[in-house]
Amino acid sequence: MVKRVEIKTEMTAEELHERYRHAKEAVERTHWHMLWLLKEGKTPQDIAALLGYTARWVREIVRRWNIAGQAGISDHRQTIPGAQPLLSGELQAELAVRLQQPPDDGGLWTGPKVACWMQARLGRPVAPQRGWEYLRRLGYSPRVPRRQHAKADAASQQAFKKTCLWRWL
Repeated sequence: MVKRVEIKTEMTAEELHERYRHAKEAVERTHWHMLWLLKEGKTPQDIAALLGYTARWVREIVRRWNIAGQAGISDHRQTIPGAQPLLSGELQAELAVRLQQPPDDGGLWTGPKVACWMQARLGRPVAPQRGWEYLRRLGYSPRVPRRQHAKADAASQQAFKKTCLWRWL
């Protein structure tokens, strides 16, 4: 059994079409398009096939319109707050101070080493990638020596640099 979808508005199909044509934002324009087509008598399945959405999404937009009007069909993606940062401001400051000293095992700070430090502070697992992200966020760049070929001959490399033609071009 197909559920009947009804749009609650005093606007005519022509007025909805004008709103659709004059909308500046792409998401809002698509929502106006859905409402206009529904007012013209098309089913959510027809609208979904025409616009590339699902019938469930068309019904959701109509539900939002019926509850909140124009505010319900605006682009809500800009109002989503996003995830909280993994480290608070205090922990970031503490990490910045800690990065001034060498790590416990010596060498240079790396993403996995920073992630281990973060695990100890947060008391939960932290992926090595998060360590790299916080290194970059605090203004550090990876300082790793370039790899050398195992059979590289330093003398022949220097001779090549001295005689190479591209230096003179």
